[in-house]
Amino acid sequence: MPYRAPTHDIRFLLEHVAGFDRVRETGHYEDAGPDVTEAILEEAGKVCTEVLAPLQRPGDTHPARLENGVVRTSPGYGDGFRAIAEGGWVSLSADPEYGGMGLPIAIQTAVNDMMSGACLSLQLNPLLTQGQIEAIAAHASDEIKALYLPKLISGEWTGTMNLTEPQAGSDVGALTTKAVPDGDGAYRISGQKIYITWGDTDFADNVCHLVLARLPDAPKGTRGISLFLVPKRLPDEAGNAGVANGVSVVSLEEKLGLHGSPTCVMQYEDAKGWLVGPEQGGMAAMFTMMNNARLGVGAQGIGVAEAAWQQALSYGMDRKQGRADGTGTIAEHPDVRRMLSLMKAEIRAARSIALMNAVALDMARATGDEGWRARAELLIPITKAYGTDTGIAVSDLGIQVHGGMGYVEETGASQFFRDVRVTAIYEGTNGIQAMDLVGRKMADNGEAALALIDEIAAEAEAARAEMPELAEPVWHAAENLREGVEAMVALEGKDRLAGATPFLRAFARVLGGHCHLRAARAGGAHATLAQVFVSRLLPEHESLLAEAKEGAGTLYALSLDDLAA
Repeated sequence: MPYRAPTHDIRFLLEHVAGFDRVRETGHYEDAGPDVTEAILEEAGKVCTEVLAPLQRPGDTHPARLENGVVRTSPGYGDGFRAIAEGGWVSLSADPEYGGMGLPIAIQTAVNDMMSGACLSLQLNPLLTQGQIEAIAAHASDEIKALYLPKLISGEWTGTMNLTEPQAGSDVGALTTKAVPDGDGAYRISGQKIYITWGDTDFADNVCHLVLARLPDAPKGTRGISLFLVPKRLPDEAGNAGVANGVSVVSLEEKLGLHGSPTCVMQYEDAKGWLVGPEQGGMAAMFTMMNNARLGVGAQGIGVAEAAWQQALSYGMDRKQGRADGTGTIAEHPDVRRMLSLMKAEIRAARSIALMNAVALDMARATGDEGWRARAELLIPITKAYGTDTGIAVSDLGIQVHGGMGYVEETGASQFFRDVRVTAIYEGTNGIQAMDLVGRKMADNGEAALALIDEIAAEAEAARAEMPELAEPVWHAAENLREGVEAMVALEGKDRLAGATPFLRAFARVLGGHCHLRAARAGGAHATLAQVFVSRLLPEHESLLAEAKEGAGTLYALSLDDLAA
């Protein structure tokens, strides 16, 4: 079955689960009324379904390639990107002063979800540009904003993020790329970066790279890193892409999936660039981009999960097997029904959390309230890790539903798994997300986490009379999570970090139960789907919290020699 953008489900979750009405009530986004929101989602969904989804398979079977130093993209990608750019979909939430629509991040997140389900390889391009727009808007000079933001927002130019080097992966502080002042206010950048998604393209006039580099005499580690904007082509006096800069693509990585998305090794040789933010303020500026990207990557996982589930459901309802008269389909088999139901319940939970996260960001921007900012920051690692884990788990189940045909490339079921697998790795591995959650995001002694748990418990308490079979388990799960937060705060060092991943997973399980309960209170079949999650997935939080509290002792009691034996 061809992918169909889930506009109806997204609208329901925005209105009944994520709390999008609060965003409108601030007055900051008063133009994003129900009719406007519906129209935007429907139009974006149409582009995803009719234009982008047909590019999914060609991108896999005809990968991007490097030809005479120029990246040649997959068939149809140029037309697909133009549809994105001309529709204004590159950055809906960007500042209208520079050509953006100024819409809520929640709407941008919903569109990213749908585009990811349609064609993740191509959607990666505007996602990175969105992150660059955020970083430039927050940290660059007025001159850089005026020149670059209109081009990036319109899709004339695209953007990338350059952190990783051959010897410096997650340890960004080990990078060696150099930046030297050239005397006219610019800098000369030299070094090599790897794993650069969409480091080049043949459908944009220019590619703008945000590059982390080290100035002369800068201190070691992350404190000595600065951020620079380095275009592929230097802007001329009219602000158009002019002569080539000292930027080149050395090679393209051969990957498990995402074949339509070129992952480049980039070489900078005395390339001209401009400082973004203060000297040695590179990490703060880059984190602006990364936070935006982490929310977007979580949405990528959810979008791919949706596409994998749609195809599995269609196959399950069509594949006849198991009855002598040949009328039964595999969707009637209990285990296949189990898989299809769990896939849908998992997607509902992950999508709800991502939209709640986006709403918190919108509320923080609209109100300046510190509580909303803390809520948004707390949810970022959960959205990224749980959203991408969901993409992997659901696409894996999608293969299983297809049986042997899922392992055969003809069906395309395996592409979802191959494409989405890297989302748990890039923009900070999911293990790093978990450590961020129990580290930076709980440096307030768990205050932001406990405030969210209070809301979960209050919602469950309010629903006890009308649907006790759902509300009671969610309430108890919230109280268990409260104890888990207190236990994690009490742990230190390796003992806390060793339990970070199961703790994040437990938090996501409880949040998922909360979101399903909210959906169930809206009526209809939502209560039945909520029962699937609450009875079959929510109970996992208890074993996950038990593991989280265990500490590091048993892990380090097993020596490396023991592991190698």
